[in-house]
Amino acid sequence: MADKNYESLKIENIVASGEIADSISLEEVSRQIDTCELNTKRFPGAVYRIEKPKIASLIFSSGKIVLTGIRKKDDLKAGLDIIISSLKNVGVKTFDKPNVAITNIVCSYDIGKQVNLNRVVVTLNLENIEYEPEQFPGLVYRIEEPKIVALIFSSGKIILTGGKNLDDVKRGLDFLEQKLDSIM
Repeated sequence: MADKNYESLKIENIVASGEIADSISLEEVSRQIDTCELNTKRFPGAVYRIEKPKIASLIFSSGKIVLTGIRKKDDLKAGLDIIISSLKNVGVKTFDKPNVAITNIVCSYDIGKQVNLNRVVVTLNLENIEYEPEQFPGLVYRIEEPKIVALIFSSGKIILTGGKNLDDVKRGLDFLEQKLDSIM
């Protein structure tokens, strides 16, 4: 796997979630932090956006947090540190060690050739495939190990989601390319 060229594999989004405090007064936080919005009629959490690194976080009164929009793994720690520091500055008692982990990595990849999706449907295991071209132009392929969902488009573009780390995404991509190579 290490010698394979993953040049066109691109992280589009990393989602992380976990717990950073026992409880958080969202009204207080949204009042004191400019880029933190609270509209409980529309959503039960506060939306706190930071610019560098660019991350949107959903903060809940239970102390739970979801971070999204992350493009590089290193940005997760940097962004989380900024968010926790901001919360501490407005009086939130956060955990010394927040329990936040990556829950999903979304990547795009281009295999560099056209894919006959109808042939893929006919050849591969139908239990793992959803393809309704009149509803959606991509084929959904569910890889069981690692647990990755691939959206395959006839252009050769692929979206991979469900991985918790880049190695899982790469293993899923390797599996998928093996399957596609056997068909093409």
